[in-house]
Amino acid sequence: MSAPAHLPYGGVATFARAPQVQPGGDWQADVGVLGVPFDIALGFRPGARFAPRALREASLRSVPPFSGLDGTVRLAGVTFADAGDVVLPSLEPELMRDRTTAAAREVRARCRVPVFLGGDHSVSFPLLRAFHDVPDLHVVQLDAHLDFTDVRNDTRYSNSSPFRRACEALPNLTHITTVGLRGLRFDPEAVAAARARGHTLIPMTEVTRDLAAVLDALPTGKNVYLSIDVDGLDPAVLPGTSSPEPDGFTYAQAMAVLAAAAQRNTVVGLDLVELAPNLDPSGRSELLMARLIMETLCEAGLDGGRRD
Repeated sequence: MSAPAHLPYGGVATFARAPQVQPGGDWQADVGVLGVPFDIALGFRPGARFAPRALREASLRSVPPFSGLDGTVRLAGVTFADAGDVVLPSLEPELMRDRTTAAAREVRARCRVPVFLGGDHSVSFPLLRAFHDVPDLHVVQLDAHLDFTDVRNDTRYSNSSPFRRACEALPNLTHITTVGLRGLRFDPEAVAAARARGHTLIPMTEVTRDLAAVLDALPTGKNVYLSIDVDGLDPAVLPGTSSPEPDGFTYAQAMAVLAAAAQRNTVVGLDLVELAPNLDPSGRSELLMARLIMETLCEAGLDGGRRD
């Protein structure tokens, strides 16, 4: 006998209780979920390798369809499939990147919106390679850090460099909007390179000062890939991350940005990275991020409508 769907602590943990499939199997879904449990490319505290499993367990608290206070039902009829995790080598980053790109392409071919559960932020580069054929691709990145460094500690493929490598590899990646930037440790060369390419860099101080203006600065009518680094949120809200920075997003601010980006554009993919559940014994970090993913999907028009 299977566990009742309303018991979040029972049964096998797939994302939102979706059927478990293989990336290249015979399946179709509105949302396809793929984990990338990799965290050897970061420069501080490890633990993001545990995030895909933690997010799956936390997602059992937020299984669609959802009924709102006003009677609105969201994600009714939207199908999910969980394609498991990329089979990763322990200490072969190049092989990790190749396998991640291949698995992401397989998942993308079988769903409307792929959702990728990292992993440190280095996984965004091989994931984005799976979108090489999307015309005029835009990235909206929620992050405390720019992640556009060329080389860090003689390494070109760290979690500080995914978007630098993606821009080099993908001619169709035309623009990146990064929201929530803050902290004391910016690479001047990376900032100059991003600005020279025309990217939109929005510090957290602007979000706090005039959120409406920040939302107006987001792309409109584009093919958008959402990259959510959980260190964009304030560590008082979300402590489970490798490199926390003070004075970050509240949950409501982060959702306002994601909702606007999802409503105004076509979401072609989404990743959530840098969640380290081992650094938050309360478990609230993964619960919040599972909820954030679901709320973002609610705003992406998958069910044919959006909340007013």
